[in-house]
Amino acid sequence: MLKRRALLAAGLPWPVRAAGAYSGPVFDAHLHYNDDAQQPHPPEDVLARMKRAGVQGALVNSRPNDGTLRLVATPGAQWVPFIRLYRNRADYDSWFVDDSIRRMVLDLLQAGSPAGPFRGLGEFHLYDSANADGPTAIALMKLARERGLCVLAHVDAVAVDRLLGHAPGAALIWAHTGIGGEPVRRVRALFDKHPGLRGELSYRPGLTVDGRLSDDWRALLTQHAGRFLIGSDTWITQRWQHYEALFADYRHWLGDLPQEAAQRIAWGNAAELFSLRGLG
Repeated sequence: MLKRRALLAAGLPWPVRAAGAYSGPVFDAHLHYNDDAQQPHPPEDVLARMKRAGVQGALVNSRPNDGTLRLVATPGAQWVPFIRLYRNRADYDSWFVDDSIRRMVLDLLQAGSPAGPFRGLGEFHLYDSANADGPTAIALMKLARERGLCVLAHVDAVAVDRLLGHAPGAALIWAHTGIGGEPVRRVRALFDKHPGLRGELSYRPGLTVDGRLSDDWRALLTQHAGRFLIGSDTWITQRWQHYEALFADYRHWLGDLPQEAAQRIAWGNAAELFSLRGLG
């Protein structure tokens, strides 16, 4: 009752729970197809898993980028290829000061992908938020804004602020909507400050309690339904074994939201961001 009063006092609607799990289309906004996953999970296996999960499109990135090129050459889904900034694991710790990464990005943007032009950069990590001020990080954020590219960043709240400070108005998907569980109030504040910021919800601590949305997150997702996406984050090969279950979990808690909010988070926001085709 106190939560309901607080929402009404803030001018927010008290969400009516949908009747059961969400059953509509889904977009995977955080799919990796890394080198070690390609033999056990060839493109045909990936597509079969996506079909069983009801996933009709995906933001694809890989280490190295060859995996992305291989997957998006396979028809059967609406692919949104991103350029990952890692040629190997060593690049995780130095990409933000390495001009060869910037040159690699420019070469790949010129070449394109089998699915058409690359649509974004990332996923990339910053283990120290100060590295958001590295020369290559700054240059790539400005490049993304200039070319209308989206960025997928695994960083903390301070780094989000710094990255978007270098390129105001750029589109940035915040992987996991924070590292280690940024407080909901901090997420709200960053959304208010940066209109191009969106949150991706894999691995998000505190999102659910016993499989259901927590009160704070239900309120945030209802208020900002246009700012969130969901993804699998297949960062290790073992995650592919649980692909369908991951999206079954998403569908379960999406059913706690009003139908329009659930549809936007599951599919509509990605469709708008990446100009996806209508569903057949």
